[in-house]
Amino acid sequence: MSSEYYISSFCNIKNNTISLNGAEVYSDDNFEFSEFIKSAYKSFETNYPKFFKMDALSKLAFLAAHVLLKSENLNGDEENDIAVVLSNKSSSLDTDRKHQKSIEDKNNYYPSPAVFVYTLPNICIGEISIKYKLFSENSFFIFDNFNPQLLLDYSNSLLSTQKAEKVLCGWVELDGNQYNAYLYLVTKTGTIAHTKENIVKFYNT
Repeated sequence: MSSEYYISSFCNIKNNTISLNGAEVYSDDNFEFSEFIKSAYKSFETNYPKFFKMDALSKLAFLAAHVLLKSENLNGDEENDIAVVLSNKSSSLDTDRKHQKSIEDKNNYYPSPAVFVYTLPNICIGEISIKYKLFSENSFFIFDNFNPQLLLDYSNSLLSTQKAEKVLCGWVELDGNQYNAYLYLVTKTGTIAHTKENIVKFYNT
């Protein structure tokens, strides 16, 4: 069965390595996520100062999206009709813990608005959308495990109903120093069919 849509490109960030379309583009032996993602940001000359104020989940999703969309030669100065459909297991738990810790500290009680603003997982979509001027549909789903069927069906529906020209899909999971980002772009033309098999194959790359 042929697919009506295609996977244009995909990006993976895991095990201290960033790969684009299956080829390694950055690697760092630093186990600490905060140091790894900071050095990766600098290596790609991202030029988005707000990055340093983001929570860890947003940094992970943002950089994966940046590596992928930069390879697509998008014009960041123009509006791009790209929907965003992301998912994970832990929601914003990593940031929630930091927020809760600030509340529990009776001697230094002052919940930080800079932390609180990231206690929703879909905020990372907002960061991506601001950088690349994406004003189309967006959703963030929480699942026990990576759900390729949902990504397939939902993104195909967005394209078939003309809600977007392209869809940025994927999984961005982070809990402490355990992280895994997998983003891919669905388009209406190409050579790699947008199928469940290919989604899973590239997720495991």
